[in-house]
Parts: sequence; structure tokens; C-alpha cells
Amino acid sequence: MNIIILSGGSGKRLWPLSNDIRSKQFIKLFKDDKGNYESMVQRVYRQIKKIDEDANILIATSNKQVGALQNQLCDDVKICTEPKSMDTFPAICLAVSYLHDICNVNEKETVVVLPVDPYVDYDYFVAVDELYNIHVNGNANLSVMGVVPTYPSEKYGYIVPKDGNLVSKVEQFTEKPSMDKAEELIKRNALWNCGIFAFRIDYLLNICTQRFGTSSYFYLFNNYPSLNKISFDYAVAEKEDNIQVLRFSGEWKDVGTWNTFSEVMAEKTIG
Repeated sequence: MNIIILSGGSGKRLWPLSNDIRSKQFIKLFKDDKGNYESMVQRVYRQIKKIDEDANILIATSNKQVGALQNQLCDDVKICTEPKSMDTFPAICLAVSYLHDICNVNEKETVVVLPVDPYVDYDYFVAVDELYNIHVNGNANLSVMGVVPTYPSEKYGYIVPKDGNLVSKVEQFTEKPSMDKAEELIKRNALWNCGIFAFRIDYLLNICTQRFGTSSYFYLFNNYPSLNKISFDYAVAEKEDNIQVLRFSGEWKDVGTWNTFSEVMAEKTIG
């Protein structure tokens, strides 16, 4: 399984604990299976490897975070660095072109893109593996994963499926609605958009070529600041007609606020 982990954010909502140099994904507030403290990126990396020991993992991040990644994971971890902090669409384009041009991954292979900052258990990565296989064996251009909401929320985007099946065609996306709208969406079986996408490498390379005239990694890297600063949802997912969603009903928390951060800490006081 080819996986791209998006780990370039600085966690500004958790300032001053989280900042450009010491982002939230490197703060050791969790515990592993042996009771040792670990960071968010260590936890996600470990969980992926437990589900698929041979997973081909590439981490997309900023130049400032390379040292922290190598220190917390290993020196030979695969890293694609952004010359400048941008949104998810250019970051994913750069990472996919890196996989193809630098790592020589075949363009017909499928890749799963996921964020580094959800607090999840192993069943989440079992579902990620299932999404990967569903996409490999299906006909959709793009496959996404949606979380079954536990309450109406204005903090998350929503994916509206066409039916209530485990795998369904996507009817629409809705970005961070009002509370009334969120309640209405949940009645329509809407799912929280957790930012996970599966697609064939050539699918995104073709989109890069349409947008930028080329999918070359070196071109994208050298011209990175001039690329469109736009999310993958807006640039790709919301424009794709042949798209499907996998329902995930396990625990999922977006660790982006102090409230959520305090909920998932291993202990009430650390340091």
C-alpha cells in the first residue's frame, strides 16, 4: 500500500504549545502499547506499519520539520519537503510527483493520502486498507473515507452519499455548515470529511498536467510558490463526478483544538 501522510501544518490553534518549529504532531503526549510516550506522527506511523508492515510511506512536510521527523522516526524515512507552506492540493501534487519521479512508483498504482493529526485506533487503518483495496478493484476515479458523525458540528466538512450503504457514490460536499444545516445533513446520512483520498497516481498526474502544463516533480518544486494555494477538496474532489465514499463508524477525533487535545492526552499533566 502506498501512503502519503500530510504533516506540514504548524497547529496554530494550539499556539504557543504548537508552533512552526515544534508542531503539534511532534509533541509526545500519547502512550504506545508498551506505555512509552510518543508523538502524533510516531503513533500514526506505528499504526500504519502494524496494519501493513510493507507499506510504502511518504511524509509530505515543510523544510522546518525534516529534522524532527528524522529524529522521531528514522533517518531514512521518505520525506517530500515543500519549499513553502501551501494548501493540500499543491502539497499532494508535489508528493505524488515525488513518488512517481523520484521513488519510481508506477503511475498505475494506487496511493492513499491521509492527514497526520487524527486521534484514531487500529480499526481506522483497517478501514484505510479497505479503502485502498476498494479503489484498486473498483472503477471510481477517486475514493474517499467519511466518518459517521456522533453529533452535529460546525467544525467539519461533510460528505453526502447517495445512499446509506457501506460504499456509496458521493452526491455532494458541504464545507463547515451552520448547526441547523449540520443537523439536516446528518438526517441525509452525511459523513464527516476526514481528508482521506485514494486514487491512481496517473489520475493526479493528469490533473497536474492540465493545471500546470506538466507533472514533473522538479518543475513543481522549483515553481511551488506560484502554484494555486487551494485545498484538494475544492480543486479535485468537489469537481469529480466518478467518486465514491467508504463509511467509517469507529472513533475519530481531529486533534486541532485545545478541547480535543486535552481529551486524548495520555495523562492530565505532562511536564
